[in-house]
Amino acid sequence: MTYLNEKKVFIAGGTGCAGGSIIQYILDRYPQTKIRATRYKHTDVFLEDPRLEYVYAELKSSDDCRKAVEGCDCAVMVAANTAGANVIAASPSSFVTDNTIINAQLLEAFHLGGVKRVIYVSSASLYQEYNGHIKEDELDLNIEPHEAFFGYGWVARFVEKLCKYWHIKHGMEMCILRGANIYGPFDKFNPNKSHFIPALVRKAVDKMDPYEVWGSPDVTRDVLYVSDFASAVVEMMNSDKFCFDTYNLCTGKQVRVGDVVEMALKAAGHESAKVEYLSSGPTTINFRAFDNEKLKTFLGWEPLVDAEEGIRLTTEWWKENRDVWTK
Repeated sequence: MTYLNEKKVFIAGGTGCAGGSIIQYILDRYPQTKIRATRYKHTDVFLEDPRLEYVYAELKSSDDCRKAVEGCDCAVMVAANTAGANVIAASPSSFVTDNTIINAQLLEAFHLGGVKRVIYVSSASLYQEYNGHIKEDELDLNIEPHEAFFGYGWVARFVEKLCKYWHIKHGMEMCILRGANIYGPFDKFNPNKSHFIPALVRKAVDKMDPYEVWGSPDVTRDVLYVSDFASAVVEMMNSDKFCFDTYNLCTGKQVRVGDVVEMALKAAGHESAKVEYLSSGPTTINFRAFDNEKLKTFLGWEPLVDAEEGIRLTTEWWKENRDVWTK
């Protein structure tokens, strides 16, 4: 018998790429598990199942949070106000304020509502600059996050401390997963909100020529396809070894932006495009690398989708949905 059997799972952020993938993974593999997921304002509901209930909730409201989590046994915190580098650069304070309030309200609501087991999907942006594959215990709180992630990096650090507080003081079962760059179907493709992979996919499918890329081709990232992300989150929740700890959720491998460009152009059949790397657009840290051995050892988990296959799958999904997907 597994932990998730006959449980009700609360998903904060159920209409996003990450939250939707978690919901689908549970529906496909745990037939006796029910799900309640939040949606916000005019966000579209894109999954339907009798075991799935969507509820509107303004997660900055304590009352809405308490009502939303009522009756749930466990929860995944994957709701966040996110956007691309240009939007964050133009209005950084809103992301700091919103994400602090959302996560603080949710944690208190879980305690008041009797939610027993919680996973917080944190962000690898909380790490300081580091030359190698950084491990979980190498986070140095005496060194600031990189300037590009200064605000949101400190939010993630603060919320992780809140998780530890609720665990130590009130016995809430907590686990923290520090996510790398997650991408895939149902991602944000809106030019004002998209991260770098959906932005590059959109431009390739649109046959942009010259094909404009912000920053350098040598910028490196750890990119995680959304189905691999979901499998780690759900199997961690279901683990009989679940305990308070922190894990890097990533592939443990790096991909250059230049390689992603080539993959996106190939997937879209647009290899003939002239590629122009622009230094005028907003850019972030040049090198990011994370060690995932701790998670792999604990769960026996391995990412199954490499970057080229993930970008191909994301491109095919976008081709089929670009006329209806507005996020």
